[in-house]
Amino acid sequence: MDVQQDGSDEVLNPALGSNGYRPIVKWWLVIGVIMIIGQIVIGGITRLTGSGLSITKWEIVTGTLPPLNDADWHVEFDAYKATPQYAKINEGMSLQEFKFIYFWEYFHRLWARLMGFVFAIPFVIFWRKRWLDKPLMKRLGITVLLAAVVASFGWIMVASGLIQRPWVNAYKLTMHLSLACILYAYLLWTVFKVFQPNPESFPHSVLKTWAKVLTVLTSIQIILGGIMSGAKAGLFFPTWPDMNGEWVPEVLTQSSMWNVENFVNYDATLFLPALVQFTHRGVAYILTIIVLYFVWKLLKVTNSRIIKQASYLLVSMLVIQVLLGILTVVNSVGMIPVALGVLHQAGAIFLLSAVLFVDYQLLRE
Repeated sequence: MDVQQDGSDEVLNPALGSNGYRPIVKWWLVIGVIMIIGQIVIGGITRLTGSGLSITKWEIVTGTLPPLNDADWHVEFDAYKATPQYAKINEGMSLQEFKFIYFWEYFHRLWARLMGFVFAIPFVIFWRKRWLDKPLMKRLGITVLLAAVVASFGWIMVASGLIQRPWVNAYKLTMHLSLACILYAYLLWTVFKVFQPNPESFPHSVLKTWAKVLTVLTSIQIILGGIMSGAKAGLFFPTWPDMNGEWVPEVLTQSSMWNVENFVNYDATLFLPALVQFTHRGVAYILTIIVLYFVWKLLKVTNSRIIKQASYLLVSMLVIQVLLGILTVVNSVGMIPVALGVLHQAGAIFLLSAVLFVDYQLLRE
């Protein structure tokens, strides 16, 4: 950081005032975080309503406008009729029904474009005013690159459902969701840095290790949740705490089922839906035990008000997310309930946020 040559400590860098970054810059970043949450939630609605394949082309500029007349609507509808989803699932649907699923995919893409404008226009203004220093500029550059990767993989995901399967590939959906979570986590960490640049030092190395373990487990659980969603695994075992009357589904005990084919063509047998749901439940139990133990140990060694608040937030979000998961599974009879499914996906993002907030207090030096 530049200082005056006369020996005084007056800050000459205009990006920073006496209280750090300017409030408008801080809240601009917060709006970015909120918009990413919105995009993930809209993506969940798009997936659960079966809307993700309704737009069959990726047009970054011309795709900004929806169909404006009946002729345009019929062009879009005819393109959708050529997809496996229409042929195998939605054959005979009306134009009005198509407009409903088209809306959610269009809104999902429009929200992404809106995020670009919300980011780009203030960025140029703040840059011209020299309100962004080099460290923040670097982080914002990485954020843009991550956003581009997420958007590109979104189309790769959609394209996977336009060939043979009537749904997007579960693994590509999971990758798209995981990349979105990485983007979200990176920008959220940036927000932590601009609002709280110097958190208190936390000297307990063992609890720092537990915090890292907790972060890894949470990430694994989100990945498993993505595969659960893509494979629609909740539909096959809509009971709790057992799985259709079994604690371990019989299909998992058959050695002949453990082959590459069942992982690749996961919708041909019950194997992958059983495996991913069984694992998702198991990790949830492990995560619950570890979080409760971790918070109990943490509260015993700290007097920090903010760490205590972070701990209470973490436990609260864990309990809410577990309950949402159970309610989603037991109500997935015939179809996955949209409201519960979306709340459960949003809950995963808020749980990740709580974990990262704890991490920032403990691991940031």
